Amino acid sequence: MKLNTTVLLLFASLMFTSCNKNDDDNQNNNPNIPNAVFDTGNLINTSLPQYNQMQFPGNYITLNSNYGIKGVVLYYAGNNNYSAFELSDPNHAISSCSNLTVNGIVATCNCADENAYEILNGTRQEGTGGQYTMVRYFVEVSGSVIRVFNN
Repeated sequence: MKLNTTVLLLFASLMFTSCNKNDDDNQNNNPNIPNAVFDTGNLINTSLPQYNQMQFPGNYITLNSNYGIKGVVLYYAGNNNYSAFELSDPNHAISSCSNLTVNGIVATCNCADENAYEILNGTRQEGTGGQYTMVRYFVEVSGSVIRVFNN
């Protein structure tokens, strides 16, 4: 009985110490994107007409620069699977041209090199220079409210 309790406590302590909110947070390793602290709260409610399209797979919305550094893109892939990314090119220092413009599922940089990324998973498109993928933000769904945050 004592051995089972010891094993259980050891397993529980490993679970709590091995997982960290920042484990998947590649922005800490990216010198181009400072940490943006924000929370959309109840802003994105799919019952409202301006966010209704987020009930249907393949749609996205962009949020202005009150959220993130240059704004945020929120994409709905279906089956309650949402992804949210920073709209500043992760492979450029923040500048007037580092803003990403979304067309379909591709976000393209306005700088001369036209870096491009997929908003499904934040990966670089072929031909995009630099080592970084898009900075991902956290998404939480509660009923018809989609919360995007980074804090």
